Amino acid sequence: MNLLFEARNLCKRYGSTTVVDGVSFAMAPGECLGVIGPNGAGKTTTIRMCLGQTAPDAGSVHFHPGGGAAPLHMPSDALAIKARLGVVTQFDTLDPDFTCAENLRVFGRYFGLKGAVMDARVPRLLEFAALAHKAGAKPGELSGGMKRRLSLARALVNEPRLLLLDEPTTGLDPQARHLMWERLQLLLQQGTAILLTTHFMDEAERLCSRLLVLDHGKKIAEGRPRDLIAQHLESDVVEVYGAGAVALAHDAALRPLAARVEISGETVFFYTQNARPLLQALEPHGHLRTLHRPANLEDLFLKLTGRQIREGG
Repeated sequence: MNLLFEARNLCKRYGSTTVVDGVSFAMAPGECLGVIGPNGAGKTTTIRMCLGQTAPDAGSVHFHPGGGAAPLHMPSDALAIKARLGVVTQFDTLDPDFTCAENLRVFGRYFGLKGAVMDARVPRLLEFAALAHKAGAKPGELSGGMKRRLSLARALVNEPRLLLLDEPTTGLDPQARHLMWERLQLLLQQGTAILLTTHFMDEAERLCSRLLVLDHGKKIAEGRPRDLIAQHLESDVVEVYGAGAVALAHDAALRPLAARVEISGETVFFYTQNARPLLQALEPHGHLRTLHRPANLEDLFLKLTGRQIREGG
């Protein structure tokens, strides 16, 4: 792997609670690494350690500039590393008193960028974010999707080689999410690396070349999305729901036709390598609704981390 960014054995404890426990990963240019896991899995703390916002109790973070230059280390080279990073946080941090263009210009000053450089860069970033027509508008006049795209444009002011995104499309409607995904895919094609945390499995499957699955602070799986699905799951899923569906989970004729059966609420999930016999056996239960589909990342997530809801961040 052509290394760009590397985290080695990161650990973080708060009192007697270990929040991140020996997490390691590496990234190459143009790669999107997705970090997924339930609430409290350690995703945001991992990102904060990568940014130098939280000091690890053990482990290290390295940035590889390339071109024969020596690796940079966090926290001793924090400023040099941050100059090469872009960050989009989970919550809006735009300045409400500045226009879209002014938000970009002011942020550029943190990197020593002004004058002719920003004169050229601001229109290009607004165009990239599909906000050229909103250059003079303030954030309060923007939709949620527009604000997220402005935050993305702001994170690109310093032309970062690595972009860190914490839940970038939370709260957006489907159209706004798809436009955000389109912009992120363009960045990947241009060679920008992206480290992404998300709760949306369709987002992870669409954007990520590799996934890191965290639970209780530990890395429990890592790999390409389709490889992880093939490794951990049966190929087909048949969902059955409706009045009386749950009883079918214990049906002596149906149970042997599935490798695994799970219940969530009023829905029964039959996991199988061959769905045809199962679908035929379900035909007498025509009053129930069935959905036959391939196994996906959401199935993987639920198998690895469980179906029970967890509170907390």
